[in-house]
Amino acid sequence: MSDWNPELYLRFADERTRPAIELLSRVRHPAIAALSDLGCGPGNSTELLYQAWPQADITGVDTSAAMLRQARQRLPACRFHQQDIAGWRPDKPQDLIYANASLQWLTDHDRLLPHLVGKLAARGVLAVQMPDNLDQPTHRLMRQTADEGPWREKIGATDSVRPALLSAGDYYDLLTGQGCEVDIWRTTYYHVLDDAQAIVDWLHATGLRPFLAPLDEQERQEFLRRYHRHLQQAYPARRDGRCLLAFPRLFMVARRR
Repeated sequence: MSDWNPELYLRFADERTRPAIELLSRVRHPAIAALSDLGCGPGNSTELLYQAWPQADITGVDTSAAMLRQARQRLPACRFHQQDIAGWRPDKPQDLIYANASLQWLTDHDRLLPHLVGKLAARGVLAVQMPDNLDQPTHRLMRQTADEGPWREKIGATDSVRPALLSAGDYYDLLTGQGCEVDIWRTTYYHVLDDAQAIVDWLHATGLRPFLAPLDEQERQEFLRRYHRHLQQAYPARRDGRCLLAFPRLFMVARRR
């Protein structure tokens, strides 16, 4: 798969950063000295952490070299490492592990979250936000477009492109079972976008990437045309000509006892 596109990702920086701010607002810790931002992207979420704790030892982790270049330029005082979250091992216990819109790409959360809790210092906090939108028209229509086109075999099984999240109850049990106090909630944002094409542009930088990666350029363009037609039906223009993108997200803040 080609690298992530920071410029395309940041076209909707305000909308993407809003849940990061909400997640951060629920973090309670008396003195954070070491923290990590897992899936830091171009550093928009890391910047929030730096503003909150400028004296802390802050590390950003991401698999994308292009994203990390942007993050390093944005925050030269922070450290950034190109690494997969699944294999991440901090060099010391963390007071805060912050993962905004990144863990949804990883499988085996039954093992992943206990692993992350185990990297916390005493009273450390694991703060997680994940899109919970696989049942939304945006993602149902991605899978439909993939299944109905000549590219079906190239893309493969669409239900494995991104794993389904566990239930809120399962996450609660998983984290309390690790000795954590847990705050968990779900928020649906309604983003006002210009039109259905803006939804395509939003998802082109994230959710559509696994569908488009196996295709050649002509196939990508045809896939996007078909997908756009489906979205126009699912997200009709409102009275002012714009459309509303419903975007549910799951939040968890777990404090280690």
